[in-house]
Amino acid sequence: MLSLDQALEQAQVDPQLVSVVDSITITCKNIAERLRGGALSGLYGSAEQENIQGEVQKNLDVISNDLLKQVLLANRSVAGIASEEEEDVIAGNEEGQYLVTFDPLDGSSNIDVNVTVGTIFSILALPKDCTEVTADTFLQAGNKQIAAGYVLYGPSVILAITTGKGVAMYNLGADGVFYQTQDQVQVPTTTAEFAINISNQRFWQAPMQAYVNDLLLGEEGPLGKRFNMRWIASMVAEVHRILTRGGIFMYPYDSRDPSKAGKLRLMYEGNPMSFLIEQAGGAASNTLQPIMDVEPHHIHQRVPVILGSKEEVERINRYHKA
Repeated sequence: MLSLDQALEQAQVDPQLVSVVDSITITCKNIAERLRGGALSGLYGSAEQENIQGEVQKNLDVISNDLLKQVLLANRSVAGIASEEEEDVIAGNEEGQYLVTFDPLDGSSNIDVNVTVGTIFSILALPKDCTEVTADTFLQAGNKQIAAGYVLYGPSVILAITTGKGVAMYNLGADGVFYQTQDQVQVPTTTAEFAINISNQRFWQAPMQAYVNDLLLGEEGPLGKRFNMRWIASMVAEVHRILTRGGIFMYPYDSRDPSKAGKLRLMYEGNPMSFLIEQAGGAASNTLQPIMDVEPHHIHQRVPVILGSKEEVERINRYHKA
């Protein structure tokens, strides 16, 4: 059974990129250990402060963010990092070749009720003409990503990763090593399962309301089949389910705050998850264009996210073009 390092070596991945991935996975093992302690760890509950997104942080949000910062900035291959939890980017090592963006603990509202959470990461190349790492250095479209993935903290700890040659999954073994359990993961083209926070329905645009209404009509509706709904409130868990058995995940634009295009962040969630899904044969859209074609203009930019089985993503796009 291949370890993560062996698989990346066989794929002839740049050793410096491997070292960056190793820094991420080493930290994620540490985060997993802290989560495993549960309430006994004394790390549950709120940190009683807000992040740059205006969201109340959990204690483990802060700890996970600090752990990733510390380990990544100590890696000579890392030129800079950007976190969903931080207002500004942080310059790394002058000799570094890679930029890392991350959501240190996605779905952290689930921590206190012991439901799945995860870490999301994206790796970009440092532009060759860059002389100083600033927020603008990170503003690269998702199709420029070198690698992306997530670590899911559930009944088992699972890494899903792509370096642009398909998606592989790895399980964390008792010896602390990630071993490959699946290679060339494929998302089924069709599905009868969707994930959306339907409590926000009244705020959606008319095409999204029409699409979800048609889903709920089942066999008698225009889509001609019964759909099941899932909602975990953790993007890592939702995307993992889609990579495992298909489906569609939707966090569309809503009208509650017209200044924000959506809830999810392009650089920390939209781009890395879209890279994974597309590498597995699925599709990802903001309803108007592929998410990875969106040109970022701000490090904390938000974007509507529709991703999963290709047939349904294309159907939603058609609803919005009608």
